Amino acid sequence: MSSKKLYIFAITLLSLSHAFIFCANVSATPRDTYFAAEDCWRNLRQDSQKMKYRHHWMRCINKYQAVYKQDPDGPWAAAGLYMAGKMYLELARFSGKQSDQEEALALFERIVGNYPKSRYRQKANQEIVNLGAAVRSSTPTKTAPSRQWSPKEAYISAEVCYRELRNSPAKMKYRQNWERCIDKFQSIYDQDPTGSWAPAGLFMTAELYRKLHDYSFSADDLESARDLLNQIITEFPQSHYRARALQAIRSMPEPEQDEVIAGSDPVAETIENSKNQQQDPGSRGSAVGNGASVSSTQPASNGMVTVTNLRYWSNPNYTRVVIDADRETTYNHHLLKKDPSINKPQRLYVDLTASRLGENIRKSIPIRDDLLSDARAGQYTSDSVRVVVDIKSFETYKIFSLKDPFRIVIDVWGSKADTTPEVRDPSETVEKEGRIPPGSLAKQLALGVKRVVIDPGHGGKDFGAPGYLKGIHEKNVVLQIAKRLAQKIRDELKLEAILTRNGDRFLTLEERTAFANTQGADLFISIHTNANRDRRAYGIETYFLNLATDEEAIRVAAMENATSTKNISDLQKILYDLMQNAKINESSRLASYVQGAVVGHLKENRYERIKSKGVKQAPFYVLLGAQMPSILIEASFISNPRECKRLADPKFQDRLAAGVVQGIRSYIKATSPATFQRTSLQTEPQG
Repeated sequence: MSSKKLYIFAITLLSLSHAFIFCANVSATPRDTYFAAEDCWRNLRQDSQKMKYRHHWMRCINKYQAVYKQDPDGPWAAAGLYMAGKMYLELARFSGKQSDQEEALALFERIVGNYPKSRYRQKANQEIVNLGAAVRSSTPTKTAPSRQWSPKEAYISAEVCYRELRNSPAKMKYRQNWERCIDKFQSIYDQDPTGSWAPAGLFMTAELYRKLHDYSFSADDLESARDLLNQIITEFPQSHYRARALQAIRSMPEPEQDEVIAGSDPVAETIENSKNQQQDPGSRGSAVGNGASVSSTQPASNGMVTVTNLRYWSNPNYTRVVIDADRETTYNHHLLKKDPSINKPQRLYVDLTASRLGENIRKSIPIRDDLLSDARAGQYTSDSVRVVVDIKSFETYKIFSLKDPFRIVIDVWGSKADTTPEVRDPSETVEKEGRIPPGSLAKQLALGVKRVVIDPGHGGKDFGAPGYLKGIHEKNVVLQIAKRLAQKIRDELKLEAILTRNGDRFLTLEERTAFANTQGADLFISIHTNANRDRRAYGIETYFLNLATDEEAIRVAAMENATSTKNISDLQKILYDLMQNAKINESSRLASYVQGAVVGHLKENRYERIKSKGVKQAPFYVLLGAQMPSILIEASFISNPRECKRLADPKFQDRLAAGVVQGIRSYIKATSPATFQRTSLQTEPQG
């Protein structure tokens, strides 16, 4: 390459480098820094627990002061100083320190002296009038001045603090011990921001935050360290600590999810709890029991997810909490141990990634049942939401997600809940001719049935499947069948029958199961009608909750779950961890009795072309988490011309309900004859 070309090439590179530097500088204007400081202050105000700790305040104050330092003569400088002063005033109310008031006063006086034309001058002057006399009147007299340590002596004192901390594993378990040393190093810079010891104090403050993160796994600690290191790079370009700060930033990992419980007091969170929280973010599935896990689904699209609601249902032995979101996102959860030494209850949390808290969401819902105290949601980091459940006592729990719309379900069971032996293959639960295998689970438990919850599918805005005949919809047909079934259960079996809905009302699928659980139901029966694009399809089938065994079962489950067939595989992965519930055995038995009785009763009443499609298993959302034997009846095909007409006929509805009652009666007789005799003698309960 000729010297002329080399010269042109060098000039071009130099121009590009200048352009790059210019663009980088433009991206970090004082205005941008000011708004970043505002975000910091807003997030701090929304978290009463973070407000207990000085370093969170100082991080936001330093951001406001950085606005002034970026451009001391610019239009944003006075605004940054004023807000830093206001934050010092607010901090003084928490800390009780006169020095914080004095810092505020000094900032206001700087605005008055340096920015006479700024509108913040008048505001600062008013703050001085309100504050100045009180601060100075409480200043110690000069007759007995306290000795002021030099920055070097303060640094040595901070090093002693850190050395003592490193030498005491017991002290390193508690956050406040770290923060005491952090404050000592930070005070070196605060005492003399332009002195030779200032970058050393900032660097060691950042170093302690980095070390603290190794124990706390807190994203805030890493963020604080980064802020301080960047502050060194910006304010002390000639210091040898600048090179060390650059190297430290390059060696730092990406910020991780903060695993210290949201909304709780971070003081005295033990390392044992923190270490137990480390999970593989790539793992899938859900935990049943006390172990930790990470549950994951892929985000539907780029952008932030909004957490829109918290809901719950409870009774003394069961509580369901549901977290609603507007889109799908990944999440992880963990159970933290109880810490009696600091009066900390056991807590379960769920972190949603790439998430924001909705504006109108209730951030705390008091539950106060026998299992849980409350559930609360918070914007834990700038891009994650944490929901925390405070636990009084529990036997087991599980967490899973549902789709369309996306929501996360937390189920907690108390110690009184049934504990049962290992689940057998459902095919083993019913022998030929409907006889019960010797030593069956039902006989061992002396199962009794007193209350049946009937769930008419769909409702409200959810019409269900459209009928072949105009104006007939699944939601109306199944409600009519359910009402007839409830009355027959009361009249003929003398049992209590409760409907999840008595009118045209929309209920979420998880709400229906939660209702049955909290009502203490002994049986749960969900009524639906089937549909198919092929209008020739017909027949009656009964489902219980389990892994789908054929494509037809997957299709029906997808239809009733209002999701796609491809999502059924995700649900089946969840079910692998939920098979601890021995009610699946009894559900298959109940389904067998009901299916046989319904088909047989309709044939006895001379209905032609009644086809039994049999007992099947599939992963239905509405049955997920049920504590009692639960089935879903597809009463006929509403898409079939003949069966649609029958479903709309009150006489057919009545006979179909009578068949279900026969199946329930047979189930009760087989599983607990003595209980059936007692219930058959009862007077009719109030429905």
